[in-house]
Amino acid sequence: MSFSSARQYFYQEIQQPDEHIDLAKAALYIAQEEYPNLDPEEYINALDTMAVELQERLPSSRYPLRIIQTINQYLYNDLGFAGNEKYYSDPRNSFLNDVIDRRLGIPITLALVYLEVARRIDFSMVGVGMPGHFLIRPDIPDIEIFVDAFNGGEIIFAQDCQEKLSEIYQQPVTLQPEFLAAVSHRHFLARMLTNLKYIYLRQQELEKTLAAVERILLLFPGVSLEMRDRGLLYYQLGHYSQAVDDLQSYLAKIPDAEDASVIRQLLAKLGKDG
Repeated sequence: MSFSSARQYFYQEIQQPDEHIDLAKAALYIAQEEYPNLDPEEYINALDTMAVELQERLPSSRYPLRIIQTINQYLYNDLGFAGNEKYYSDPRNSFLNDVIDRRLGIPITLALVYLEVARRIDFSMVGVGMPGHFLIRPDIPDIEIFVDAFNGGEIIFAQDCQEKLSEIYQQPVTLQPEFLAAVSHRHFLARMLTNLKYIYLRQQELEKTLAAVERILLLFPGVSLEMRDRGLLYYQLGHYSQAVDDLQSYLAKIPDAEDASVIRQLLAKLGKDG
């Protein structure tokens, strides 16, 4: 398989043990496919500079809430980072270079900026993959607070998360413990790519949708639904032999899938049995 240099860098980065994956670098390699002339080091340096400036503002008391308040003051008041509520589906909200340049993003990319700056001042935080709205929290035992990077670094609690979920889905949603669990670096990147996948799919940019799916499958090889989606994209783009391979693999893994009959009809149309 022939990868672009950006894809190769992304692949090399994610071959490491999960905790050693550099999220900022991996995110910039994702962006580099959109912006081939992007220099990742420029944006790594920007995050380093933010951390140096933040370090000078830190209170002598290293109490977690004080540190979070200081980070919030710096990122949102001094630098002007904000959630892009007006144009939430703008793909630029998903690219770390654009988020740093424009000071606008969605929950997961603003969380990434926050996490990377916090890490550089030795304040460990983790991503929290709550459905519909990514959060972060200090990686400190017995401290059950969450930070909403999309909403100015608002500090919230589990009950607030319950209310936010019901608001997002416009119906009562029971908060499950796994909704507030820390996510791995690979899952973090997969969620970023999933956002891009659906943005591009809505815009009918099928090549870019395919590129997002391909990278999700680099993170998690053999995931059935992504393999199916890749097969369907191959079909729409006229890559019929690749489509057949993926769709047959999908049916082999989940022969009684809800959409199995539709996939079999498509394979029949391509002259292959499901």
